[in-house]
Amino acid sequence: MPEMRFHIRWPDGQPESCYSPSLVIKDYFEPGESYELSDFLGRSRAALTTASERVRARYGHPCSLALGQLSRIEATGSRFRALPDAHVRVEAFDE
Repeated sequence: MPEMRFHIRWPDGQPESCYSPSLVIKDYFEPGESYELSDFLGRSRAALTTASERVRARYGHPCSLALGQLSRIEATGSRFRALPDAHVRVEAFDE
């Protein structure tokens, strides 16, 4: 299964390199685009859950790395919920 990293920048300017066990991330994000925080979190949830389910379909178990990445994204994202107009930028994909 092809895995990838996608690089993001949080509203406070901090970069993060994120993991996906599947290229499905490309169906949800576009490099260079900025997403409103709740939209970014929803897309991340959908993409990483789908990626984990693809691993389950192939190997018989969900992808703990994808679900762990989703937990980290949701935890970090929760710090910015009170900020007006908080956006997350997707900077690049590494395959």
